Amino acid sequence: MALTMGHMTATPPARRVLLAAPRGYCAGVDRAVIAVEKALEQYGSPIYVRHEIVHNKYVVQTLEKKGAIFVDETAEVPEGSIVMFSAHGVAPTVHEEAAQRKLATIDATCPLVTKVHKEAVRFAQEDYDILLIGHEGHEEVIGTSGEAPDHITLVDGPEDVANVEVRNPDKVVWLSQTTLSVDETMETVDALKTKFPGLISPPSDDICYATQNRQIAVKQMGAEADLVIVVGSKNSSNSVRLVEVALGAGARDAHLVDFADEIEEAWLDGVSTVGVTSGASVPEVLVEGVLEWLSKRGFEDVEIVKAAEESITFSLPKELRRDLRAEAAAMSADPSGQ
Repeated sequence: MALTMGHMTATPPARRVLLAAPRGYCAGVDRAVIAVEKALEQYGSPIYVRHEIVHNKYVVQTLEKKGAIFVDETAEVPEGSIVMFSAHGVAPTVHEEAAQRKLATIDATCPLVTKVHKEAVRFAQEDYDILLIGHEGHEEVIGTSGEAPDHITLVDGPEDVANVEVRNPDKVVWLSQTTLSVDETMETVDALKTKFPGLISPPSDDICYATQNRQIAVKQMGAEADLVIVVGSKNSSNSVRLVEVALGAGARDAHLVDFADEIEEAWLDGVSTVGVTSGASVPEVLVEGVLEWLSKRGFEDVEIVKAAEESITFSLPKELRRDLRAEAAAMSADPSGQ
């Protein structure tokens, strides 16, 4: 409400946007998306991809237009075709199914997810009970659980701890999905440690660097923002977590949108500061669309909230690297391409 002193009216607060950095693509997503594009260039279409390569509607639609075919199960891929496994990783049984169907596989599992798979295998070999903190039904959880189904128990948040039972409380370890809320995961770990004082932690934190950095930036931003807009898809675990983290950090309101046209004008009522970020599978073009939408409504002043520098990159899947190298070698041996 404007304050009136005589005939002077207080000016409304300036409208501004706080833009989180880092945001958007992480190294694992970048690698997976480029892997599909390179495979299409190298082998031609179609390239079959088991599950969404990354959890983003726009990315999936863009790759479909280029000739990628997304399937839910390996059985849907015609025998002898090429299939790519998504960044979220798959269980060993999926590799076996692919071999039975004589499929050429390209594994685009994020190396940080592969790390968790290897930890699961190692602890299972040492006969530990493994408590996997994660969301039931998420592809990453299904893939990791499949590495050692007899040893892994899923713990879906702090409220699930009461139901957890193990064979030997002195031989128990926790691992986690890589895209969780850092704070909620540590709450779950604390509750598990209270129940199982002998619980050991993984050799290094399983929640990936990109998930953590994006959450730290949103915490800094959420404390100052009236409204936080997270660009990301509903099935993207790390994007959904960013909305929760924003609200937890003090933002009055926070919403997840795939595209700028999903923003509702009513969200801007009484808002002077809007925070904007994006999940780890979101291309920057979608963020630019949101900034443009806000700019047209008077939010032209954009301030960067920087939480970390990111310089990590991952090399392409080994199967793809091998074939690209072979082609390059052939080209250099015969530059005419005959």
